[in-house]
Amino acid sequence: KRHLFTLAGEHEPFTAGKNRIIVEWKGWKILPQVCYDLRFPVWSRNTDNYDLAFYVANWPDRRSHHWRTLLTARAIENQAYTLGLNIVGKDGNGLDYAGDSAVTDYSGQTLARLSYLEETIQATLDYDRQQEYRKRLAFLADQDEFRINL
Repeated sequence: KRHLFTLAGEHEPFTAGKNRIIVEWKGWKILPQVCYDLRFPVWSRNTDNYDLAFYVANWPDRRSHHWRTLLTARAIENQAYTLGLNIVGKDGNGLDYAGDSAVTDYSGQTLARLSYLEETIQATLDYDRQQEYRKRLAFLADQDEFRINL
């Protein structure tokens, strides 16, 4: 987790991560991200080295619109699938969580979403179709070059 949610005091007991990692699994390159990192597109920026961004989160219902919108934005701008897993129900502080766990494809289409329910969703990810889309609409080749210095 690179971005600590200072509004909730995360910066007091935790230290921000300094390295992005890419996990390779069954031919897929996966970028794991945590919660608040979703708000920072530079940290999720695809330099053509991942196929799926995986966000595990704790976004309350009152910001569910942001959660859904940002998952879609990260998918579109990075031409990557996004997988967003979010808490559902009420926490110990009385905050409500909609869940809104979702799978979004590389073009921004929602493949599956689950709101207000504790259940499992499934979606089929098509690696070949994603690569074909990236070749046909090679937007990543036009992005500005820059590096994140930590």
